[in-house]
Amino acid sequence: MRVVGKVAAVAMMAGLGIAGSVHAADDPITTRQDIMSSVGAAAGLGGGMMKGQVEYSPVAGKAAIAAMNAAAVSFGSFFPASSDQGDTGALPAIWDNADGFAAELAKFSAATGKAMEASGKDGPADLDAFKAAMGPIFGTCKSCHETYRKKN
Repeated sequence: MRVVGKVAAVAMMAGLGIAGSVHAADDPITTRQDIMSSVGAAAGLGGGMMKGQVEYSPVAGKAAIAAMNAAAVSFGSFFPASSDQGDTGALPAIWDNADGFAAELAKFSAATGKAMEASGKDGPADLDAFKAAMGPIFGTCKSCHETYRKKN
């Protein structure tokens, strides 16, 4: 039951992030924060399964990957020039090095797309397959955060 609850939470967060992006297009900071909340939920579920803290299931694996993929294909649209001020964790490097940021987003999108393909219709068959699909996604998250996100 614990896995089912986490899968539902990830699916709900992914849906809210995307729905929020449709309704909050005039507030790009809030929109990208909502999208990153869905990424955080997916990362929590994925990381929990990878560490053995949450029992692995293909459905949960697919949900985590799908949430990451949804974020990857939408996230970059919410960084207009005027959105570098306010309550944001985004560093000025996003706007100062737009090509570098775009390259990071492309790596994130490529990793999530490849993971979606590898996971098939039913999700990665076992934990090893999930780790192989999710590991590169986590690598792109880390790479981008090191350069383009404020340290907490």
